[in-house]
Amino acid sequence: MNFISGEMLPLVLALISGVLMAVQGSLNASLSKAVGLLEATFVVQITGTILVMILLFIFNMGKGNLYAWQEAPWYSWLGGIIGVGIIYLVAASIPNVGVANATTAIIVGQVLTAIIIDHFGGFGLDRSACSPQQVFGLVLLAVGAKLLLK
Repeated sequence: MNFISGEMLPLVLALISGVLMAVQGSLNASLSKAVGLLEATFVVQITGTILVMILLFIFNMGKGNLYAWQEAPWYSWLGGIIGVGIIYLVAASIPNVGVANATTAIIVGQVLTAIIIDHFGGFGLDRSACSPQQVFGLVLLAVGAKLLLK
C-alpha cells in the first residue's frame, strides 16, 4: 500500500494542518505584540479573506456552488465567528504559556470536543459511538499534556 493513499492521505493532511496551526498561532502571537490582539485578529481574517477571494474569483479554484448558501443549516454560519475566537484566544495564550503548552491544551480540547461531536452526531454528522479505547486515549493525552506543562 502506498503510504500517501487511501486512509493515510487524510491523516497526513490533518497532520500538516496541525503543523500549520502551531505556526499560525506563533505568527499571530507575534503580530499581536506589534499591533494588538484584536487588531491582529482583524489582520489575519482580512488577509485570509483576500486569499480565498483570489483563489475563488481569479483562479476559479472553487468546486462548490456559492449560490447554495441558503441551503446550509443556520449553525454552519457560526464557523467564521468561532474562527475569530480561535485566532484571538490562541494569540492571547501563546505569549503567556508558550507554543507547546498552548498547542497541547488546544489538542486536548479538540479531541474531547471531537469525541463528543462524534458520539452524538453533532451538526448533522454521522454518529460514531465513543469507545473505551477513545476514553483511555483521551486520558493518556491529558496525562501527556500535564507532563508537557512546565
